[in-house]
Amino acid sequence: MRAPGLPAPRGFTLVELALVVALTGMLAAVALPAWQSYLLRAARADGAAALTALQARQERHHQTIGWYASSLAALGGATASPQGRYRIELVPRDADAYVAHAHAVGTQERDFECPTLTLDVRQGLVRTGPSARCWGR
Repeated sequence: MRAPGLPAPRGFTLVELALVVALTGMLAAVALPAWQSYLLRAARADGAAALTALQARQERHHQTIGWYASSLAALGGATASPQGRYRIELVPRDADAYVAHAHAVGTQERDFECPTLTLDVRQGLVRTGPSARCWGR
């Protein structure tokens, strides 16, 4: 019992603090996987940018030489995306067709929905894969 005229004690009880810590932990447990998934989806732009730049170099090569290049070295292109999250591969088909792949590397390999981005060009017509969602469309 408290003496008359003394102020009421202020502060939080141990139970209140434990409750707040437990709720914060539960919220973090739910939010962290969603945040990591968002980061992986956002990083796909790195692979898409690399393939788009490759396509632009291929079109310049086709206009200048008359056919698509058969190797990345012929284009002076890098074998990795700008941020290094994807390994770039060029598969020539013929003079008017090629397929380019951006394979996830490092932490981006955890992107199980879109581990490889694909750019398929045939006579100027472009198909992207594996889905429009992987390309942010």
